[in-house]
Amino acid sequence: MDAAERGVGTAPAGASGGTRLPPGDFGVVLATLRARRGWSVREVARRANVSEGQICNLESGLRNPSPAVAAACDAAFGADGELVELAGSGRRGTRDDSVVDSGPVIAGYERVLEELKGIGRSTGPRFVTASITSIIRILTDTGQRAVGEQRAEIWLLASRFAEYAGWMAQEAGNSAEALRWTNLAVRWGADGGDETVAAYALTRKAFIAQHRGDPGAAIGFADQAARHPAAGPVIRAHAARRAALGHASRGDVGACRAALEQFRSHTAENTGGPPQHWGPRIGYGSSHLLEASCLLGLRRFGPAADLFASACGPAVPSDGNSRARFAVRQATALAGIGRLDDACGIVDATLPAIRLLDSATLRAELARFVAEARPRGAGSGQLALIDTSAALATG
Repeated sequence: MDAAERGVGTAPAGASGGTRLPPGDFGVVLATLRARRGWSVREVARRANVSEGQICNLESGLRNPSPAVAAACDAAFGADGELVELAGSGRRGTRDDSVVDSGPVIAGYERVLEELKGIGRSTGPRFVTASITSIIRILTDTGQRAVGEQRAEIWLLASRFAEYAGWMAQEAGNSAEALRWTNLAVRWGADGGDETVAAYALTRKAFIAQHRGDPGAAIGFADQAARHPAAGPVIRAHAARRAALGHASRGDVGACRAALEQFRSHTAENTGGPPQHWGPRIGYGSSHLLEASCLLGLRRFGPAADLFASACGPAVPSDGNSRARFAVRQATALAGIGRLDDACGIVDATLPAIRLLDSATLRAELARFVAEARPRGAGSGQLALIDTSAALATG
């Protein structure tokens, strides 16, 4: 097993004291290990020399692994016999194909989703997309055979996976696929009885419109989200964020300020409620980063650079994508006031993360830096960095 997979989670009952598997029964552990490797169901099946259907049945809990299949999966992941031991100690009764007890599936895949989000934030979409789509296929198949409250829970979980698949599609530069997954998230959320997904999806559509350079459409979707009957403080805060950035792109200072105030107000309202199950977290400290980003959009480079300098340390989330995004924005603001040495130093330090993440939204930020820095009379060393950034920005 890879070093990154050692020491994660807790050892199952009866496991040896060496390598520690993530928590869960055989199917959940198999899905988690697959997610960490970024392998599709097909890839695991190929490496274990079993059928794709067998892997899906194992991960969804429809079937127990035979000793031979457990050994094949153990070898595929280099689990040092621990998957074999887990299969022997945690066998469940087989289920009727027409009705599924989905409780273990829900609990297991909720953990897998959080694991995938962590991987995606640190390594980009290419390492998680195959796992996301494979798990969605398992969940939708299971949801069709589940009954009662568990059926609704399965569809809600499928909706959360679809929403995240939309994020990853956007990060991969495929806006059409991002919209398709977002629409599926709305449909499956409704199947699970949650109309807030439809409200949140409008903020996602606003972000997609913003990314493709259509601030008018972004503002329109944000306004629809804020007025949606199912929108609570978190969704209205997301909507205000998108509206503020859209107004900044259009140079509308007054509307941008009003949206910023709405963002702060809705964020302050979000106290003591249940945790959200979709989208990025809304934190009050992020209002400073949002304001700095709006100032950048308004081309008020000096105030933007000052605010980024004070906010980029404590307010930026720790994941690689967020840190790279706000670092490049800070560099763009510095370039706008002629501080090319400082700007290029920040970008030079950030380029390795941008290459690793291979994110379309980060490439767009880098293109904005290039557009601002190139006309500023760069020296030869700075120009070389700007050229490198331009090549990376175009993919």
